Amino acid sequence: MAISRRKFLGCLTAALGTTTGAGALAHAASNKQFKGYPDSFGVLFDSTKCIGCRKCEQACNTVNSLAEPEKPFDDLGVLDTKRRTGEATYTVVNKFGNALDFSSNRFAKTQCNHCKEPACASACFVKALKKDPSGAVVYDESLCVGCRYCMVACPFNVPAYTYNDPLTPKVTKCTMCLPRIKEGKLPGCVEICPKEALVFGKRSDLVKLGWKRISQKPDHYTEHLYGEHEMGGTNWLYLSSVPFEDIGMREDLGVTPAPQFTSGALGSVPIIVGLWPVLLTGVYAISKRKDKIAREEQDDAVQTAQTLAAEEMKTQLSKLSATMTKEKETAVANGVKKALADAADAAAAKAAKKAEKEAAAKSEAEKGATAEGAAAEGATAKDAEKTADDSPKEEK
Repeated sequence: MAISRRKFLGCLTAALGTTTGAGALAHAASNKQFKGYPDSFGVLFDSTKCIGCRKCEQACNTVNSLAEPEKPFDDLGVLDTKRRTGEATYTVVNKFGNALDFSSNRFAKTQCNHCKEPACASACFVKALKKDPSGAVVYDESLCVGCRYCMVACPFNVPAYTYNDPLTPKVTKCTMCLPRIKEGKLPGCVEICPKEALVFGKRSDLVKLGWKRISQKPDHYTEHLYGEHEMGGTNWLYLSSVPFEDIGMREDLGVTPAPQFTSGALGSVPIIVGLWPVLLTGVYAISKRKDKIAREEQDDAVQTAQTLAAEEMKTQLSKLSATMTKEKETAVANGVKKALADAADAAAAKAAKKAEKEAAAKSEAEKGATAEGAAAEGATAKDAEKTADDSPKEEK
């Protein structure tokens, strides 16, 4: 959805004229109180049983596939610093008490309280946050426009925002492990707790269980089930042996649901109701336009990188082909040269061997001829000698 600056300002001017010039009255949202879903689930946290082991943090990290923290979960030194939930930390455990007196230490788990009438949902104009019949307050990332009104509205300071993700930022918080609940499983933190400080069940049953524990051990617990009525009630309930403000929880919230505050505020300032859709439409359009431009710039950058890479690869392949061709030609020439040299050497060796053989044969022939000549001379001499002997001697 694209909208120009001029069109946006035109809509804004029209809305101002309609709201103020025509004398129109803006009506606030209905004051009808939502009683909650009767069969919704919840969790009861008994802070007197919590030992600060941080196992719930570890399970939450695993179930939600979150980034590993800088310090491991068995490092309890982090409890010395007050922490809050964050974009990659849906639940945290904090330690309260006297640092010099270990027996005074108290631990409290913090996460989304899943209000019966969530302030975050009432502030979200695109309904990215809403109350699910299961009891969980769920978030739809595909609807979120990143206005972050939910973070301002939440009285418990829970929702966080992924500021480090410029392309697809989102709001993050505890989901009460709704996917696991739908599979018939316990929330991760409840399942792993070694001291059963967390109990999962129907909210109505947990309220009864909480007051039962208080009535059975009035000296052990503060006579207050936190979350039963705060801000209209929450699906996460708390028990404590000390005032809840001593374990970092607000006790100034009252029992009025957040949407009633929103309704009253909008009713007392009529112009806000008239401008609200226009302003938020502009915010939504600008946000979407920004996302579209960012995606286009990213696509262009990727395309450019791919083109440059292809051209570089083509150049390198061309150079490699030329180098290989030259090396091949050199190798062939060297091979021919070596073959010719080898052939010449072989021919020379063969000729030398033939000459040597012929010389040997000639030598042998010459020796035979010499021997025959000598034999003939001997025979001639011998015949002469015999002739001389046979001739008649002269008489003296």
